Amino acid sequence: MQIIPYQNNPKNQAQLVDLINYCQNIEAKLDIKMAEQDDIFQIPTYYQKNGGNFWIALDDNQIVGSIAFLPLDNKTAVLKKFFTYPKYRGQPHHLGAQLYQTLLTHAKLKSFQRIVLDTPEKEERSHYFYEKQGFQQVASENFHADYPYPDRDSRVYVLTI
Repeated sequence: MQIIPYQNNPKNQAQLVDLINYCQNIEAKLDIKMAEQDDIFQIPTYYQKNGGNFWIALDDNQIVGSIAFLPLDNKTAVLKKFFTYPKYRGQPHHLGAQLYQTLLTHAKLKSFQRIVLDTPEKEERSHYFYEKQGFQQVASENFHADYPYPDRDSRVYVLTI
């Protein structure tokens, strides 16, 4: 298993779309169209600039996970596009924890103070993971972060680092 910054090419793009579609629409049945998240078609300019990044996890040259770090300003960034195929969750891979640690290390290295995120209400497994990492759920009026996301009755979380 290898976690590397995303490299923009047609193979990676296709595999990433497959991963996201599987996790959001096949597994979670959220019905989120790719047109609602065009950021995944502009990763170098949307994520990988101004202190941000987008990482992919590879197993035998196949994308099996992803996580993104989108700066909103020099103190706050958004955790986005955090996906793994089911067989890489938990034992023995713990891929989610590995991807998250990559993002957290980057955030600390770049001196960010706050990470925010949104996640659909029905994604309880995700809520458990974020809360275990120290994220606090906040009311949307106390979120104080403005970025586009496909809202599916979403919870919002904040982590002070």
